[in-house]
Amino acid sequence: MLEEFLQYISVERRYSPRTCAIYREALEAFFGYAYPEGGELTSRQQIDAMTFSTIRGFVAFSMDAGLSPRTVNLRLSALSSCCSWLVRRSLLQSNPVRRIARPKESHRLPEFYSELSLEHFFDSKGLDGSGRACSEMSFHDYRNGVMMLVLYATGMRRSEIAGLCRNDFDSGRGVFTVLGKGDKMREIPVPASVCKEILLYLKRIRKEFPEVSDDGRFFLTDSGQPIYPELVNETVHEELDGVEGFTGRKSPHVLRHSLATHLLNHGADLNSIKEILGHSSLAATQVYTHNSFEQLKDTYLTAHPRAKKGGNNEN
Repeated sequence: MLEEFLQYISVERRYSPRTCAIYREALEAFFGYAYPEGGELTSRQQIDAMTFSTIRGFVAFSMDAGLSPRTVNLRLSALSSCCSWLVRRSLLQSNPVRRIARPKESHRLPEFYSELSLEHFFDSKGLDGSGRACSEMSFHDYRNGVMMLVLYATGMRRSEIAGLCRNDFDSGRGVFTVLGKGDKMREIPVPASVCKEILLYLKRIRKEFPEVSDDGRFFLTDSGQPIYPELVNETVHEELDGVEGFTGRKSPHVLRHSLATHLLNHGADLNSIKEILGHSSLAATQVYTHNSFEQLKDTYLTAHPRAKKGGNNEN
């Protein structure tokens, strides 16, 4: 049953490989809880485990194990999706997950890097389209720098960067065509200076790996092979680790959050940011308004004439 469900969400629902992996892990953890004696489970056993009391016990077990509310809710989402699929196939009468109280998550604001920190970082690399970085850096360092530049300039997801091909960049129009979540295509405009650096990088690729076809992957490993998603994470951490101005988490997603926040701070409307990021709904984009408001509040309280008076009213 499990493999049939995973095939369904992968092929028919077109869930991303990462989501499918999360769902597999969640369901395997649930069956491990339901049948602690282990062993190969039949489809009937897997279906029989989908009861209100067993799922509620699994939630309590997961919380006691120290998992975060977000992780537990991800597990519940996987179970709910599987149960709904079983209901549609008349293998369950109803979805028991709908009666489960979900753990309350704390709403954290997206982390982001400051514009000044990113400006200093790219200036230090010489990634300005002048050709200096391309000629002076090793391929490894130059590729890393260009990857950081593209991540911040476009707000692409890690998986999108890993799957990007060289013919996805239209130098004449200055846009990337990206295949995002749910196989949705979108176009992302690229600033002129970034376009220049990208063209220099593509020339460097042809020089370093002349045997690689022009329609191959955009980013390559040091040996000329297509990169993998984890390498994108490793690159961001390698580039920002220990660099002044970059505290907290160092990941491609924080660069994505940074672009969204900076665009909003400079007056871009939410719908435009939504299209750039490839969000399916405006609600996913609206979270960045909170970051923008926090910045506005800090500026306001610093600049306000009454801020230095301790809140006392003076005549």
